[in-house]
Amino acid sequence: MKSVLFVCTGNTCRSPMAEALFRDLIKERSDYEVVSAGVAAAPGMPASKHTTAILKERGLNRADFASRMLDEAMLKNATHVFAMSGHHIAAIEDEFPEHSDKIYLISEFAADDKLRGKDLSDPFGQGRSAYEETLSDLEKMLPSLLAYIDKTWKDPAADGNLEERNPNHE
Repeated sequence: MKSVLFVCTGNTCRSPMAEALFRDLIKERSDYEVVSAGVAAAPGMPASKHTTAILKERGLNRADFASRMLDEAMLKNATHVFAMSGHHIAAIEDEFPEHSDKIYLISEFAADDKLRGKDLSDPFGQGRSAYEETLSDLEKMLPSLLAYIDKTWKDPAADGNLEERNPNHE
């Protein structure tokens, strides 16, 4: 199982948007789980009103969404962590250095040269058009991200590493 974790600051704008769009990309697949969190999130907050509205218009209902603070358990479970900015990568690596090998910038694999390697703009506190721009950028980034995971994923169980799959194996 591939476990994708999207991380932003407050887990109310960018990461819930990325989570919803990525879930939609893989809706016909059972080999993924997708979650999001924030490096400075207030737990239990809803997604921002603009995030909720533009996702709902695309048939992606986030009414039940509640923000979560990033923690060790989430990182341990994740096979891939996608941060919205270099600042987020630095914050995660500073607090959880043992997970640095699976942390990527969300735009790292973007097919569009103008987006690749750039931080995803934070629409927080701005008007709807800023959220629409963020959504548009995510729609361009996520298919390449999915292709990267599918191309490079190695299932520990397929390699005969039963310890990964069954930690109680003796």
